[in-house]
Amino acid sequence: MSKDVDLFDLRQKEREAQSTYRRTVLCCGSTACLSSGAQASQDAIQAVITERGLEQDVRLVATGCMGMCSRGPLVKIRTRGEEDVLYADVDEAVGRRIAEEHVAEGRRLEEHELSLEHPFFARQERVVLENMGEIDPNRIESYIARGGYTALQEAVSEQTPEAVIDVVQRSGLRGRGGGGYPAGTKWALLARAQSDQKFVIANGDEGDPGAYMDRTIMEDDPHRVLEGLALAAYATGAKQGYIYVRAEYPVAVRRLEQAIRQAKRHKLLGKNLFGTDFEFNVEIRIGAGAFVCGEETALMASIMGQRGTPVLRPPYPTERGLWGHPSMINNVETLANVPTIMRRGPEWFAGIGTENSPGTKVFALAGKLLNTGLIEVPMGITLHEIVEEIGGGVPGGKAFKAAQTGGPSGGCIPVKHAGTPVDYDNLMALGSIMGSGGLIVMDEDVKMPEVARYFMRFCMDESCGKCLPCRAGTFEMHQLLDDLCEGRGTPATIERLEALCDVVRSDSLCGLGQTAPNPVLSTLHYFRSEYEALVVPPQAATEATLAAMSERSA
Repeated sequence: MSKDVDLFDLRQKEREAQSTYRRTVLCCGSTACLSSGAQASQDAIQAVITERGLEQDVRLVATGCMGMCSRGPLVKIRTRGEEDVLYADVDEAVGRRIAEEHVAEGRRLEEHELSLEHPFFARQERVVLENMGEIDPNRIESYIARGGYTALQEAVSEQTPEAVIDVVQRSGLRGRGGGGYPAGTKWALLARAQSDQKFVIANGDEGDPGAYMDRTIMEDDPHRVLEGLALAAYATGAKQGYIYVRAEYPVAVRRLEQAIRQAKRHKLLGKNLFGTDFEFNVEIRIGAGAFVCGEETALMASIMGQRGTPVLRPPYPTERGLWGHPSMINNVETLANVPTIMRRGPEWFAGIGTENSPGTKVFALAGKLLNTGLIEVPMGITLHEIVEEIGGGVPGGKAFKAAQTGGPSGGCIPVKHAGTPVDYDNLMALGSIMGSGGLIVMDEDVKMPEVARYFMRFCMDESCGKCLPCRAGTFEMHQLLDDLCEGRGTPATIERLEALCDVVRSDSLCGLGQTAPNPVLSTLHYFRSEYEALVVPPQAATEATLAAMSERSA
């Protein structure tokens, strides 16, 4: 091992430094809590610590997402020899009280406590999010203290690239970006490719409405992403990596840039890693917010400075990718699983979840629920368990009607199928997809044709325009949905809508167009009566259309 890096020494020093404090205050510094005033709460707590002269006894850490974003800002108090105490809805005034009473005097504020035995936390199984709310994302030492970079060190120093690929294959890890393609198979394809240059890419271009899983991972555990990407590079023979992040994620970009600098300083990136001939470097590429750049060929075009539009496959990126060289793209969450799999073993990971969908899945739980936020659950958990137990059910006495998974590419699952285990195959059978992990819950008041129109508007706006079926088809489908929702639809409107769905799905160039009809098709399948209820006689539809045209011209 290189004299420039000693992970054991760094880990021991950081753990010893942390153990000198009797009490640690963990303040959520993730985007969701920051938008709710977490910085003011944190400043208030720090002010009291300073005023009371407690700096040698109390450590304050701005940490990552603790999960229940609907109750943020969240603050956890950890005292040596005692159970952790979690506080919710911590505004500036409450933060100061927590510091004055609990931190300084040891008196808990029970009226602001949130039980860690709450089903929201108890029903989760954290793998990717194991460091969230525990480490300081701005300090590499904090990551190393919890075993960070150990997997990379052992792989590079003690294992062959083929052995690393074998571990990933035996774990059964599937791509967490949506398609669920076996990660180990993709790694093996790149490893077999013959070229003097190969590239590995982390896809952080998360664009689904309501989704923020990858953003949170990049913000709150950036070194985990780097370590996963480095393991992929070692296994496949790549020397250069890229992390593609959308510009709307400035905190993620800033923390990843800092993480890269720290990793280079500690000789965890660059040449001769751990005293071997393995060399790996990482750069960040910032996208301009085009949803289509989540598609791998469009993403690569954007990295190369070209317009982000997809191209036909084959050849696949592992054959011909960046600048004509073999390249591999993995979703951020996929890569974030790898360090833990390498540390704990493929059998452990394969023992979680289901046979065909091993492991866990991170979801951004949103919509009409009592508890919303970021969750990580084992594959195979039912939608009912997520909604009613983790999410606390629909508030206001309303009934749970449907859940939308997979973003604009997914579908709406009705409550009658809420008992179905959530995994890749079951969601596909229901007319939806896993997607990157957005999960939006809807109550009885939601009109499903309106939901379909919303997602179709999104797909229409985000179409790159390269192919006619997607460019014109999504526009026409949105127009038809407009007609139905605005009282201008006839039975022929529904027929034409269904026909267009088939054309766009079968003839579009890339995944955006091919999956754009899914919200329409799934709502037509499960909630057709709601569409039929909007239909009016042809004469009334004509009159409504003329009235709308007159209003627009005025």
